[in-house]
Amino acid sequence: MSGDSSSPVVDTPTDAIGPEALRAAVDAKLAEFFATRREVVDTVGGGYPAAVADLEAFVLRGGKRMRPAFAWTAWLGAGGEPTGPRSDAVLRACSALELIQACALIHDDIIDSSSTRRGFPTVHVGFAQRHRDAGWSGSSNHFGESAAILVGDLALCWADDLLRESGIDNDAACRVQPVWSAMRTEVLGGQLLDIEAEAGTDEGVAAAMRVNRFKTAAYTVERPLHLGAVLADADEDLIAAYRSFGADIGIAFQLRDDLLGVFGDPEVTGKPSGDDITEGKRTVLIASALKHADENRPDLAATIRASLGTELDAEAVADIRSILVELGAVDAVERQIDELGARAVATLDNSSIEPAAAAHLRAMATAAIKRQY
Repeated sequence: MSGDSSSPVVDTPTDAIGPEALRAAVDAKLAEFFATRREVVDTVGGGYPAAVADLEAFVLRGGKRMRPAFAWTAWLGAGGEPTGPRSDAVLRACSALELIQACALIHDDIIDSSSTRRGFPTVHVGFAQRHRDAGWSGSSNHFGESAAILVGDLALCWADDLLRESGIDNDAACRVQPVWSAMRTEVLGGQLLDIEAEAGTDEGVAAAMRVNRFKTAAYTVERPLHLGAVLADADEDLIAAYRSFGADIGIAFQLRDDLLGVFGDPEVTGKPSGDDITEGKRTVLIASALKHADENRPDLAATIRASLGTELDAEAVADIRSILVELGAVDAVERQIDELGARAVATLDNSSIEPAAAAHLRAMATAAIKRQY
């Protein structure tokens, strides 16, 4: 695993809710947790310490820490005291969400055959290159995927460990556990729905929205807010408001991601241009375009279907982009994002969320859904 110079343990300013301060605080909690695992990892030996070092680097070198931020802010908005005696344990529990995220990203990159993530080789690609460079026997690609699956599984296991060892009291742990369990179940179900969609089992908009709801919205915004609320022992009305806001913003976030997956700048997204097309993603953007094309332009529908899941050059990607714009799919998705964002803000305005936390959630929502190409 990496040394202290790459993963500094610093004092965590739990009274600050600004994005940079909170990100540093979460990173510190994650670094502390990784340090607690060094002894047992080193005892296993072999290539395990190096593999775990890769996981630590993957977790700590990037990411917006969106999920812990939503959970932490929900806790504050439900009456949590940022400098109170429970704040350190709550921050640690919120930070465990980043290890769920690490598992999801590592496995998702294998499923999607993605080569880069955040401007770096994906974990399975990195392991494959290590195998190749060392001249080990067998398939480098198979080794890379196998090792990455195990590292992703480890991240999921350690997320549970970090939550359990966070220091929250027994009553809070009992309240959190059903939310945590539901979140893990939902994200795996959403991933399966996504795989089925790519296989062409259902090309409809409703099916694509269901993937967005459970693969992304639930564990990105809704359940983290839910988790923060139950940590603070919020009442049912406030929990319902958080979940409604979270579902709307989470879906809007994924819709924006769908647009970025086709139109995004690789320098901004960290992934190849048009990646969602070559991966064959049946997003709401694609589903909306196909619905309109099937009704009015079957020739364009055929072009889209023939392009999904195939290697395309820059000119072919540009052609698909033009088709999506021509069919009105881009405008339709932008309208959905605006409608979901407005509804989410109205939910906040009519809730009992503490005003400063509500203002921060509005800013976080704007940052999530107004990302540029």
